[in-house]
Amino acid sequence: MIQSQQIRLFKVFGITVHLHWSWFLVAAYELQRQSQRSSLGWAAAEYLALFGIVLLHEFGHALACRQVGGAANEIVLWPLGGVAFVSPPQRPGATLWSIAAGPLVNVVLAIPLVAAFYLMDGDAFPALHTFIFRVGFINAGLLIFNILPIYPLDGGQILRSLLWFFLGPVRSLWIAALIGVVGASALVVLAYLNGSIWTAVIAIFIATQCWSGFKEARRLKRLEAIPRHNAFSCPGCNAHPMQAPIWLCGGCGQPFDPFLHDGVCPSCGRALSAATCPDCREAHSLPTWGVGR
Repeated sequence: MIQSQQIRLFKVFGITVHLHWSWFLVAAYELQRQSQRSSLGWAAAEYLALFGIVLLHEFGHALACRQVGGAANEIVLWPLGGVAFVSPPQRPGATLWSIAAGPLVNVVLAIPLVAAFYLMDGDAFPALHTFIFRVGFINAGLLIFNILPIYPLDGGQILRSLLWFFLGPVRSLWIAALIGVVGASALVVLAYLNGSIWTAVIAIFIATQCWSGFKEARRLKRLEAIPRHNAFSCPGCNAHPMQAPIWLCGGCGQPFDPFLHDGVCPSCGRALSAATCPDCREAHSLPTWGVGR
């Protein structure tokens, strides 16, 4: 994260919400465009409602991730929506719930929006009635778009989590990223046919994230090939640590295998207090791994 490009809004439940500076540029453009069909006030309310929905969606991801023991401390809102920086335990079930909770928020929001639209007297409150309809339409649009099985959209990540149960973390990510590339290609064609800049931007974003997915799959494949210490396990994700000198000594800076040397650096004799798991990337004290017991 480049903090200079973000504005800190607030912190709730231990989760800090930031707003990317480019949001204001896009907001000004969208308000000018939308004010041509409605008043500036209603256009502003509609745009703020959009990001309110996005924010609740991202909180769904973050809180679900924490519920399964993962880390989620930051949300960033930017012109294309929002990003919750979540790190769930590297298990398919935990990842599935962390991702699926976002779209579920949109499903829950649809209930009061639909009820308000049908129960309100549209003739008595035409502007408010239209506003509720548009907000409901936005919520439905975000839900449908997010559950498309295109990685890294929520639908693509849900597909990857489901495949993970049967194919493992590497092949499931390969397949999801490949489907994402196909989806990005389709969006490029759609952007060309419709002349939509935003669709093209989204397609580029999806393509770059799919490339990152391929690289992550290669990293996971390399990790799978390394022998493991079956006598020890990560207290977070239960993965066995690798038999490799990949942990750095805090004293001399030399890499060593703390599970081979009982947590003590063979170069300088300094004890390593905690080890970061290469699988879930969380640090835990060595006794919790089973070292020294």
